[in-house]
Amino acid sequence: MAQTEPAIPTTPSEDFDVSAQGDVAKLKKGAIGLGGVLFLTVTGSAPITAMLLNTPIVVGSGEGIGTPAAFIVATVVLTIFSVGYVAMSRKKTTAGGFYSYISHGLGREIGFGAGFGSLVAYGVFEASLAGGFAYFLNLKLASFGVNIGWAWLALGMVVLIGVLTYFDVSFSAKILAIGLITEVLILLLFDGMLLAKGHIYWTALNPVNAFKAFPATGKLAAGAVGVGLFFAFWSWVGFEMAPNYGEESRDPKKNVGRAMYISVLGLGAFYTLTSWASLAGYPSANAAVASAQGDPANFFFSTSTQYAGHWVTSVMSYLIITGSFACGMAFHNTTARYAYSLGREGMLPPILGKTHPKWQSPHIASIATSVLSLIIIGLFAIFIGTNDPSSQAYGQLYGLMAVMGVIIILSVQALVSLAVLVYYLRFHRDEVHWWTTLLAPVLAFVSQGYVVYLLFENLNFLGAGTYGYAKLFGPIDAAVVLLGIGLAFYYKRYKPETFDKVGRLINEGL
Repeated sequence: MAQTEPAIPTTPSEDFDVSAQGDVAKLKKGAIGLGGVLFLTVTGSAPITAMLLNTPIVVGSGEGIGTPAAFIVATVVLTIFSVGYVAMSRKKTTAGGFYSYISHGLGREIGFGAGFGSLVAYGVFEASLAGGFAYFLNLKLASFGVNIGWAWLALGMVVLIGVLTYFDVSFSAKILAIGLITEVLILLLFDGMLLAKGHIYWTALNPVNAFKAFPATGKLAAGAVGVGLFFAFWSWVGFEMAPNYGEESRDPKKNVGRAMYISVLGLGAFYTLTSWASLAGYPSANAAVASAQGDPANFFFSTSTQYAGHWVTSVMSYLIITGSFACGMAFHNTTARYAYSLGREGMLPPILGKTHPKWQSPHIASIATSVLSLIIIGLFAIFIGTNDPSSQAYGQLYGLMAVMGVIIILSVQALVSLAVLVYYLRFHRDEVHWWTTLLAPVLAFVSQGYVVYLLFENLNFLGAGTYGYAKLFGPIDAAVVLLGIGLAFYYKRYKPETFDKVGRLINEGL
């Protein structure tokens, strides 16, 4: 009797566990604990940058006295998002984060499109932060009589970050820990001094005021609820990077989830407290709005000098520089891990999926990430000039590039929530929970989709009215994602063995 060949499965296995595969380069196992994951992710949210740059905009162009309430609402929404996100992280440990989760829930094509878009977004964020870093460092150096063009400072930051992130991730975590701790401590001192000596506005904490814009009064322009809420949500971008460090963390099934909740709730409490304290330095809501609209750069500094002392203002002026650097470094690490993950799956050049023989860092992907940021900065310097740091480095490279990236990140976060819902209903129906994997993902999808809508509704305020090319951000971001989806379909047809692994390389040997 002839022996029949075993049947070839018609559908690929759900996952490919790389823990026992010697031909797949792996990141350094157990390199960081819970603290390391927190430092790598919370620094990406850049607390001092978020407060000193975003709070004046929320006060002067959004909710006015209701600014702390806007941060409270954002905390609630992002905590709900974290519920489903954490549930997924406990199922899948992968450096791919967003795109891996979307691949499991909504299909490899959409997953790769989201991953490709996220890779570009985080790469843009590093270049963006280089612009903010260069702007503040240029001002600081000028105060000492030293004049160095902003473009050279931005390029230098990217090069230095590339050198520091070449080594294993624990080295980055230690550097970011120093930056994060110092900026949090100085802001907590600011909070304590302002709330102890200043004016307390209890109505600022009423969540209802998050949905009330500041009305036009005298010479003061009216605010817009959408603007305030958008900048409040923007302040958290970076916290969602925790799952990308799952393969390098100790006990990832627990620590990634803990890092998510600690970061979103910790940042929420910190942002609410600090924005509330910033208002306490002004005798009235009108005075705070007038300062935010007329001199946003000194919204914090003028009151810190009055209530906390000149030395606090001086320290903060230095920490906004180091904070921008640390934030750029955190985004660099995440971008490198996206590129590494896509490279080892074969969807991008496989060399990106290699790790350093000694440090086990994604060193090739890290170098490629630096090159991307250097190109973006170089193009800005060539086409918009280098003679006006305020407009070129701060307003355009920092501000507008961040907006371009945020469009993708918030859209992808909404897709992740939908993917979690679909994944559990399709593959783990016996584990579906009414809140964790049903209602929470639905609420997160709807609320974050609304934030994206607000972003486009207020695009003129965010720069499209002054810089015409800002209107192209939506089409450009859509083109990036569609290019990724198109590439996925190409692999599906011509290289199915590669396509089968999209978002499916996980590491269960941790």
